[in-house]
Amino acid sequence: MERRSFIRTAGLAGVLAAGAAPAVHAQPVVRWRCASSFPKTLDTIYGGAETFAKKVHDMSGGKFQVSVHAGGELMPPFGIVDALQNGTVEMGHTVPYYYFGKDPTFAIGAAIPFGLNSRQMTAWMFEGNGLKLMREFYAQYNIINFAGGNTGAQMAGWFRKEINTVNDYKGLKFRIGGFSGEVIKRLGGVPQNIPGGEIYQALEKGTIDAAEWIGPYDDQKLGFNKVAPFYYYPGWWEGGPQIDFFINIKAYEALSSEYKAIVEAAATYAHVEMQAKYDARNPVALKQLVAAKTQLKAFPKPVIDAAFKEAMALYSELSAKNPNWKKVYTDYANFRRDQNLWFRFTEAQFDRYMQSAKL
Repeated sequence: MERRSFIRTAGLAGVLAAGAAPAVHAQPVVRWRCASSFPKTLDTIYGGAETFAKKVHDMSGGKFQVSVHAGGELMPPFGIVDALQNGTVEMGHTVPYYYFGKDPTFAIGAAIPFGLNSRQMTAWMFEGNGLKLMREFYAQYNIINFAGGNTGAQMAGWFRKEINTVNDYKGLKFRIGGFSGEVIKRLGGVPQNIPGGEIYQALEKGTIDAAEWIGPYDDQKLGFNKVAPFYYYPGWWEGGPQIDFFINIKAYEALSSEYKAIVEAAATYAHVEMQAKYDARNPVALKQLVAAKTQLKAFPKPVIDAAFKEAMALYSELSAKNPNWKKVYTDYANFRRDQNLWFRFTEAQFDRYMQSAKL
């Protein structure tokens, strides 16, 4: 071979070899554990973490592996924030309002009474200041968050007795998630923060008088209709509760840029999928519950009005004494105001017409 020709050929081979290396982007094997706050029996809400893990696995070619652990397996269902602060696990899948006892601001990242609906919450997170503000707050706990699902507006739960007036809340032992119990307390109720997997037994034994969980699909799976006859709506405390992936900041920062992008993409997919599952499955489950003699009941407007008044008073009190709450809630409330102005002329009018039409 002519020397010049060899140099040209060898040079081309070198360029090809050099060009091939960056395209492969060899990544290290990473193994994380994800602690869920939910039992495996709930394929929708627990399934969000499984969806995330599968997408991370597939997009990384199996090199980034996340094992999912049901509530109570690695730690108590509500112990995820402490575990992430301590670096016990790399990530968790949970509802932020479970941790309102540390700071009520956690609740804004999920749902507060008379807050945003599901679409509005996603808009605030992705296009408003929601993600930025909540991440600034969560950084105090060594956490970075990613939206990891939404149930949509929830039912108000299962009651042993009817709620006809605000006075019917007096002394009512009510399983209600996190921060919303503060409003129930102001109405005279006795809120109980019980993990999903323990609600049925508490309701069956009479330890509690009422319980809310999510909606028809999950509630039917847990069998609440067998131990309480009245199924109330709407869940004014959860118009669009967001579930989050909480990730230890050090673990996240240790990832390559490619793996960080995979985490973001997988979380977003799981976020959208969860809402789709609930919207598709709840109607069928509700019809089945009604066929099984469940009694659907709407809260009387005076009851909801009283709850609204107490909720707004609570938010004003928190803004006066909690700088974290004031910073996040001020932005949230402004966004909520504009969203409801818009939805009043579009979604609400369209939905009301369609729901009254004979289809």
